[in-house]
Amino acid sequence: MMKEDKVYSVPREKVDAFEFDGQVADVFENMISRSVPGYPLLLDLLEVLTEQFAQPNTNCYDLGCSLGASTLRIRQHLPSTCHVIGVDTSPSMVERCKSNMTRDHSSATAEIRLQSLQETQIENASIVVLNYTLQFIPDKERLKILTHIARGLVPGGILILSEKIRFMDEATQNATTELHHAFKKHQGYSDLEIAQKRASLENVLVPNTLEQHQERLRDAGFISSDMFLKCFNFVSLIAIKQRE
Repeated sequence: MMKEDKVYSVPREKVDAFEFDGQVADVFENMISRSVPGYPLLLDLLEVLTEQFAQPNTNCYDLGCSLGASTLRIRQHLPSTCHVIGVDTSPSMVERCKSNMTRDHSSATAEIRLQSLQETQIENASIVVLNYTLQFIPDKERLKILTHIARGLVPGGILILSEKIRFMDEATQNATTELHHAFKKHQGYSDLEIAQKRASLENVLVPNTLEQHQERLRDAGFISSDMFLKCFNFVSLIAIKQRE
Protein backbone atom coordinates (compact mmCIF):
# COMPACT_ATOMS: atom_id res chain seq x y z
CA MET A 1 0.00 0.00 0.00
CA MET A 2 1.27 3.47 -0.93
CA LYS A 3 2.63 5.35 2.11
CA GLU A 4 1.32 8.91 2.41
CA ASP A 5 3.79 11.76 2.05
CA LYS A 6 4.06 13.69 5.33
CA VAL A 7 7.68 14.80 4.96
CA TYR A 8 6.91 18.52 5.24
CA SER A 9 3.77 18.37 7.41
CA VAL A 10 5.49 19.51 10.64
CA PRO A 11 6.83 23.09 10.96
CA ARG A 12 10.62 23.29 10.68
CA GLU A 13 12.83 25.96 12.18
CA LYS A 14 15.20 25.49 9.26
CA VAL A 15 14.22 23.89 5.94
CA ASP A 16 17.19 21.96 4.57
CA ALA A 17 17.86 21.45 0.88
CA PHE A 18 15.82 18.67 -0.68
CA GLU A 19 17.48 15.25 -0.87
CA PHE A 20 16.36 11.91 -2.24
CA ASP A 21 17.07 10.21 1.09
CA GLY A 22 15.40 7.29 2.84
CA GLN A 23 12.56 9.43 4.18
CA VAL A 24 11.69 10.65 0.69
CA ALA A 25 12.14 7.18 -0.83
CA ASP A 26 9.61 5.76 1.62
CA VAL A 27 6.86 8.07 0.32
CA PHE A 28 8.12 8.95 -3.16
CA GLU A 29 5.38 7.15 -5.09
CA ASN A 30 2.75 9.16 -3.22
CA MET A 31 4.81 12.36 -3.33
CA ILE A 32 5.31 12.45 -7.10
CA SER A 33 1.74 11.46 -7.97
CA ARG A 34 0.38 14.26 -5.73
CA SER A 35 2.97 16.85 -6.76
CA VAL A 36 3.34 16.43 -10.53
CA PRO A 37 0.13 16.97 -12.53
CA GLY A 38 -0.20 14.48 -15.37
CA TYR A 39 2.26 11.96 -13.91
CA PRO A 40 -0.08 8.91 -14.10
CA LEU A 41 -0.85 9.74 -17.74
CA LEU A 42 2.87 10.06 -18.50
CA LEU A 43 3.44 6.51 -17.24
CA ASP A 44 0.67 5.24 -19.51
CA LEU A 45 2.12 7.10 -22.49
CA LEU A 46 5.55 5.59 -21.79
CA GLU A 47 4.03 2.20 -22.56
CA VAL A 48 2.77 3.45 -25.93
CA LEU A 49 6.09 5.09 -26.80
CA THR A 50 8.02 1.97 -25.79
CA GLU A 51 5.90 -0.25 -28.03
CA GLN A 52 6.35 2.19 -30.90
CA PHE A 53 10.08 2.96 -30.67
CA ALA A 54 11.87 0.11 -28.86
CA GLN A 55 14.08 -1.80 -31.28
CA PRO A 56 15.02 -5.46 -30.80
CA ASN A 57 18.49 -6.19 -29.41
CA THR A 58 18.95 -2.69 -27.98
CA ASN A 59 19.28 -1.13 -24.54
CA CYS A 60 16.75 1.16 -22.89
CA TYR A 61 17.83 3.54 -20.12
CA ASP A 62 15.82 5.15 -17.32
CA LEU A 63 18.11 7.89 -15.99
CA GLY A 64 17.01 8.96 -12.54
CA CYS A 65 14.89 5.86 -12.11
CA SER A 66 13.96 6.48 -8.44
CA LEU A 67 11.67 3.60 -7.36
CA GLY A 68 11.43 2.23 -10.89
CA ALA A 69 7.93 3.22 -11.96
CA SER A 70 9.10 4.23 -15.44
CA THR A 71 11.64 1.40 -15.58
CA LEU A 72 8.93 -1.19 -14.97
CA ARG A 73 6.54 0.31 -17.52
CA ILE A 74 9.28 0.29 -20.14
CA ARG A 75 10.42 -3.25 -19.35
CA GLN A 76 6.90 -4.65 -19.52
CA HIS A 77 6.47 -3.39 -23.10
CA LEU A 78 9.87 -4.21 -24.57
CA PRO A 79 10.82 -6.96 -27.02
CA SER A 80 12.28 -9.91 -25.13
CA THR A 81 15.71 -9.27 -26.68
CA CYS A 82 16.01 -5.83 -25.09
CA HIS A 83 17.79 -4.88 -21.88
CA VAL A 84 16.62 -2.07 -19.57
CA ILE A 85 19.01 -0.16 -17.33
CA GLY A 86 17.82 1.99 -14.44
CA VAL A 87 20.26 4.55 -13.00
CA ASP A 88 20.03 6.64 -9.85
CA THR A 89 22.43 8.37 -7.45
CA SER A 90 20.32 7.75 -4.33
CA PRO A 91 21.22 4.55 -2.45
CA SER A 92 17.77 4.51 -0.84
CA MET A 93 16.04 4.74 -4.21
CA VAL A 94 18.28 2.11 -5.81
CA GLU A 95 17.72 -0.34 -2.96
CA ARG A 96 13.94 -0.06 -3.24
CA CYS A 97 14.02 -0.06 -7.04
CA LYS A 98 15.97 -3.32 -7.11
CA SER A 99 13.39 -4.86 -4.78
CA ASN A 100 10.55 -3.67 -7.03
CA MET A 101 12.24 -5.09 -10.11
CA THR A 102 12.64 -8.55 -8.57
CA ARG A 103 8.86 -8.81 -8.36
CA ASP A 104 8.52 -8.26 -12.11
CA HIS A 105 8.94 -11.24 -14.42
CA SER A 106 8.94 -9.59 -17.85
CA SER A 107 11.00 -11.30 -20.53
CA ALA A 108 13.34 -8.35 -21.13
CA THR A 109 16.38 -8.36 -18.85
CA ALA A 110 17.05 -5.52 -16.43
CA GLU A 111 19.65 -4.04 -14.12
CA ILE A 112 19.64 -1.13 -11.65
CA ARG A 113 22.81 0.88 -11.11
CA LEU A 114 23.88 3.23 -8.32
CA GLN A 115 25.51 5.76 -10.62
CA SER A 116 25.40 9.38 -11.76
CA LEU A 117 24.18 10.46 -15.19
CA GLN A 118 27.60 11.90 -15.87
CA GLU A 119 29.21 8.48 -15.33
CA THR A 120 26.66 6.46 -17.28
CA GLN A 121 27.73 5.21 -20.70
CA ILE A 122 24.81 5.24 -23.16
CA GLU A 123 25.35 2.47 -25.70
CA ASN A 124 23.18 0.84 -28.39
CA ALA A 125 20.07 2.56 -26.99
CA SER A 126 16.70 2.81 -28.70
CA ILE A 127 15.01 4.59 -25.76
CA VAL A 128 16.40 6.87 -23.06
CA VAL A 129 14.11 8.35 -20.40
CA LEU A 130 14.90 11.45 -18.34
CA ASN A 131 11.82 11.99 -16.18
CA TYR A 132 12.22 15.05 -13.93
CA THR A 133 15.96 14.38 -13.63
CA LEU A 134 17.79 16.94 -15.75
CA GLN A 135 16.34 19.76 -13.62
CA PHE A 136 18.48 18.55 -10.68
CA ILE A 137 21.71 18.62 -12.73
CA PRO A 138 23.83 21.82 -12.80
CA ASP A 139 22.71 23.87 -15.79
CA LYS A 140 26.17 24.03 -17.34
CA GLU A 141 26.32 20.20 -17.53
CA ARG A 142 22.96 19.63 -19.22
CA LEU A 143 24.00 20.04 -22.88
CA LYS A 144 26.93 17.65 -22.43
CA ILE A 145 24.61 14.99 -20.98
CA LEU A 146 22.07 15.35 -23.80
CA THR A 147 24.83 15.22 -26.43
CA HIS A 148 26.18 12.03 -24.87
CA ILE A 149 22.67 10.52 -24.94
CA ALA A 150 22.18 11.46 -28.59
CA ARG A 151 25.47 9.82 -29.56
CA GLY A 152 24.54 6.63 -27.70
CA LEU A 153 21.15 6.25 -29.40
CA VAL A 154 20.76 4.05 -32.46
CA PRO A 155 19.28 5.72 -35.59
CA GLY A 156 15.58 6.30 -34.97
CA GLY A 157 16.08 6.09 -31.22
CA ILE A 158 14.31 8.51 -28.89
CA LEU A 159 14.86 10.53 -25.76
CA ILE A 160 11.83 11.11 -23.53
CA LEU A 161 12.46 14.25 -21.47
CA SER A 162 10.05 15.34 -18.73
CA GLU A 163 10.72 18.54 -16.80
CA LYS A 164 9.22 21.29 -14.72
CA ILE A 165 9.52 24.47 -16.78
CA ARG A 166 9.52 28.18 -16.09
CA PHE A 167 8.09 31.01 -18.19
CA MET A 168 9.87 34.19 -19.25
CA ASP A 169 6.69 36.23 -18.85
CA GLU A 170 6.31 37.05 -15.15
CA ALA A 171 2.52 37.08 -15.22
CA THR A 172 2.38 33.65 -16.86
CA GLN A 173 4.98 32.29 -14.41
CA ASN A 174 3.03 33.57 -11.39
CA ALA A 175 -0.31 32.33 -12.69
CA THR A 176 1.06 28.87 -13.49
CA THR A 177 2.76 28.62 -10.10
CA GLU A 178 -0.56 29.40 -8.43
CA LEU A 179 -2.26 26.69 -10.49
CA HIS A 180 0.40 24.19 -9.45
CA HIS A 181 -0.08 25.09 -5.80
CA ALA A 182 -3.85 24.77 -6.24
CA PHE A 183 -3.29 21.29 -7.69
CA LYS A 184 -1.23 20.32 -4.63
CA LYS A 185 -3.92 21.63 -2.27
CA HIS A 186 -6.49 19.64 -4.24
CA GLN A 187 -4.29 16.58 -3.61
CA GLY A 188 -4.46 17.21 0.16
CA TYR A 189 -1.25 19.12 0.84
CA SER A 190 -1.47 22.00 3.35
CA ASP A 191 -0.14 25.51 2.79
CA LEU A 192 2.66 24.68 5.24
CA GLU A 193 3.67 21.56 3.30
CA ILE A 194 3.64 23.44 0.00
CA ALA A 195 5.71 26.33 1.39
CA GLN A 196 8.30 24.12 3.09
CA LYS A 197 8.68 21.83 0.08
CA ARG A 198 9.12 24.87 -2.16
CA ALA A 199 11.80 26.27 0.15
CA SER A 200 13.64 22.93 0.20
CA LEU A 201 13.78 22.84 -3.61
CA GLU A 202 15.08 26.40 -3.98
CA ASN A 203 18.38 26.27 -5.91
CA VAL A 204 18.16 22.45 -5.99
CA LEU A 205 15.56 22.08 -8.75
CA VAL A 206 16.44 24.69 -11.38
CA PRO A 207 13.94 24.76 -14.27
CA ASN A 208 14.53 26.00 -17.80
CA THR A 209 12.04 27.40 -20.29
CA LEU A 210 10.53 25.17 -22.95
CA GLU A 211 12.47 27.12 -25.57
CA GLN A 212 15.75 26.49 -23.74
CA HIS A 213 15.04 22.75 -23.68
CA GLN A 214 14.21 22.64 -27.37
CA GLU A 215 17.27 24.68 -28.35
CA ARG A 216 19.51 22.46 -26.23
CA LEU A 217 18.07 19.31 -27.81
CA ARG A 218 18.83 20.71 -31.27
CA ASP A 219 22.37 21.57 -30.19
CA ALA A 220 22.77 18.03 -28.81
CA GLY A 221 22.06 16.57 -32.24
CA PHE A 222 18.38 15.60 -32.24
CA ILE A 223 16.59 16.24 -35.53
CA SER A 224 13.29 17.09 -33.85
CA SER A 225 11.65 17.49 -30.46
CA ASP A 226 7.92 17.64 -29.88
CA MET A 227 5.93 18.22 -26.71
CA PHE A 228 3.50 15.34 -26.23
CA LEU A 229 2.25 16.23 -22.74
CA LYS A 230 1.79 19.48 -20.82
CA CYS A 231 0.09 19.99 -17.47
CA PHE A 232 0.51 23.48 -16.02
CA ASN A 233 4.31 23.93 -15.60
CA PHE A 234 5.28 20.32 -16.36
CA VAL A 235 6.03 19.11 -19.87
CA SER A 236 7.19 15.94 -21.61
CA LEU A 237 9.11 16.02 -24.89
CA ILE A 238 10.08 13.32 -27.37
CA ALA A 239 13.34 13.93 -29.22
CA ILE A 240 14.29 11.69 -32.16
CA LYS A 241 17.69 10.78 -33.55
CA GLN A 242 17.82 10.81 -37.32
CA ARG A 243 17.65 7.49 -39.14
CA GLU A 244 20.54 6.60 -41.40
